[in-house]
Amino acid sequence: MSAAPDTDTTRRGPAPPRRKDPGTGFRWSRWFAEVGWRYLVLAAALAFALFPVVWVVSAAFNPTGSIAAQQLIPDEPSVVNFEVLFARPFWRWFANSMIVAGVSAAGTVLLTALSAYVFSRMRFSGRRTSLLGLLLLQMLPQFLAIIAIFLMMTSIGRYFPEFGLNTLAGLIAIYLGGALGLNTWLMKGFFDTVPADLDESAAVDGASHAQIFWRIIMPLVTPILAVIMLLSFIVALNDFIVQSVLLRSEEQYTLAVGLYLFVAEDYGARWGPFAAGALLAGVPVAILFLFLQRYITSGLTLGAVKG
Repeated sequence: MSAAPDTDTTRRGPAPPRRKDPGTGFRWSRWFAEVGWRYLVLAAALAFALFPVVWVVSAAFNPTGSIAAQQLIPDEPSVVNFEVLFARPFWRWFANSMIVAGVSAAGTVLLTALSAYVFSRMRFSGRRTSLLGLLLLQMLPQFLAIIAIFLMMTSIGRYFPEFGLNTLAGLIAIYLGGALGLNTWLMKGFFDTVPADLDESAAVDGASHAQIFWRIIMPLVTPILAVIMLLSFIVALNDFIVQSVLLRSEEQYTLAVGLYLFVAEDYGARWGPFAAGALLAGVPVAILFLFLQRYITSGLTLGAVKG
């Protein structure tokens, strides 16, 4: 009796590979073309921005205090640079910088807001000419006026010694006058975006210009106020040219002038203490930014008119 024949009489070869649907599956080339290159650009931007900060932090804790022996990660981190720095009147310089930068920033915001409100809401003779003059003045670099500023402060000091050379009040006055031009233009453009219907409605209810300015306009322009305060604070804190010309005594030095002269005394061999001072000088700016960030965010999402 013969065995039953095999039902599968045909010999089939190996099954051909299945083709993947081009629309399915993960492809690195497609991911990089659509999304991946953005991460690459972000990583490059972060490295470019953070490298100077990391280098300054490393130099501040490097006990050698020399650029030639600088390493990204010091072998034996130490706070000797801070000890050398604190042996000088560093905190006096720090306090002077905070006074100049803080008062200049607050005064700039107040004066700029007042002038921007006038140019934005009021119509008077010479308005366009004044705006054009403020714009033209900003085209000249500030260091071109150093000689004029020096002579002016010398003359003012003869009659008002509190606002002359080697005074913080005189330095603050220079910053307040120099910051009005560009900041007025910036703030005026922001004021123009606030509907004038709010002013008219408040005026019909009997509100004065001062009440409209303080109670209606100012809460709505919080973002530009925070930005101008932050920028004015940074400019006054980091400026060196004007401060080095006007300030003459060590007690009146700011951080920029004091740290520079401290490094120059030893022919540039004190970069470690200089980096330590620069690191401490950046702390107030970071704190101010974190404090003003919520005002910028809340102001941008605040609605003036409900439709």
